[in-house]
Amino acid sequence: MPTIPDLPGNLVPRNSEQESWLKNHVARMCNLDNIRFPGSQPVSFGVKDLERLENQDYWVCEKSDGIRVLFLVVTDLKTNDQSVYIIDRHNTYREISGIFFPHHENPIMPLRNTLIDGELVIDVDPRTKQEILRLLTFDCLVVDNQNVMSKPLDKRYGRLTEWFHKPYQKMLRDHPRMAESQPFEIKVKEISLSYHVEKVFAVDIPALHHDNDGLIYTCVSTPYTPGTDKTILKWKPPSENSIDFKLVLRFPPSPSQPDKPDFHAKPVFLLHVWCGDERGVAKYELYDEMYVDDEEWEKLKLTREQIDDRIVEVHWDAAVSHWRMMRFRDDKPNGNHRNVVENIIQSIADGVEKEALLARSNAIRAAWKARQSPVQGGQRPPPPPMRAPPPPLAPKPHPPAHVDLRYGPLATSPWSKVGGPAVVAGMKR
Repeated sequence: MPTIPDLPGNLVPRNSEQESWLKNHVARMCNLDNIRFPGSQPVSFGVKDLERLENQDYWVCEKSDGIRVLFLVVTDLKTNDQSVYIIDRHNTYREISGIFFPHHENPIMPLRNTLIDGELVIDVDPRTKQEILRLLTFDCLVVDNQNVMSKPLDKRYGRLTEWFHKPYQKMLRDHPRMAESQPFEIKVKEISLSYHVEKVFAVDIPALHHDNDGLIYTCVSTPYTPGTDKTILKWKPPSENSIDFKLVLRFPPSPSQPDKPDFHAKPVFLLHVWCGDERGVAKYELYDEMYVDDEEWEKLKLTREQIDDRIVEVHWDAAVSHWRMMRFRDDKPNGNHRNVVENIIQSIADGVEKEALLARSNAIRAAWKARQSPVQGGQRPPPPPMRAPPPPLAPKPHPPAHVDLRYGPLATSPWSKVGGPAVVAGMKR
């Protein structure tokens, strides 16, 4: 499946007056006291979260493997002029032209200020192999000048569908030529009740025309929370749980000149963990090493892309007891924070396999139905009987203890890119 090479739209100049106004406008829309990216972020799913799915109402959907964006509609109420932007996780704004959103009550009027959460993907038609850029929307923060962040998920999803998407789709049906000129398609992602996860695995995921990256469970009763939201759960098979680090290359000394690095040799691939920002500068510390075999190294060189000093997504390979590369994540400004890394490692060691998730569905459904049962005689029906604890699962390979070690900040090394040329043998490092 292809990845999205570039986000659509015209880049709003960084640190410009326009960008400053837009960021402050979004902060006001969301009632926030900062201008950071206001999107929510999930936490990794662990064994303890099976109990959470029983105790609270959750919705589940497949997690698309695309680029996370917020979709912003800005409408001047005096002139009714409407502008549209996408915001990536770098908090960068791009203006989208050729698109208009009508008001849900009066389609002659424009939809007012709106902020939608979604994912940009490239769908590939299995028959024609044609690539189609789509925005899959799944939540909203503001719709038609109304902040809905404090509302539960079902209300937010209703506003997303009824106030944002349906009027837009009706406009395209009424004006087919307009549909042909849209910069990308917009859809609302289908979401299921948490105990229908088998349907997501058996029906939804096989029908996708883009890559899948697991599941997302979102609590129905909680508000939309900018930043890390512990009520949003990201599930992957333990073997596929991944972490984003910054990749730093260290080259061996030259055989002929031991005081200089050998930039033609295979380097050591070090993973640095993000420790937050210090005075506006990202702070990283050495965390561990990534395993790259000779064949992988040759393929990396053939790309002629920069390798050093990029965010890389890795997974734990129990067969070689090392981290292995999955892909570069240029859509992310930083790797995962060290606290997030620790949580993900715990979820790898304490992860939930697909079979365990499916096996719990009946209990999750029973608990959900019990919560929704009408009150009878002033009392709710008794909760379902306690289940016997499940038999212990077969032990899974755990990441070795050394992955939790911290090596601390490093001095500048002559073996890294900063100590040598930016391009060696035609390859950007």
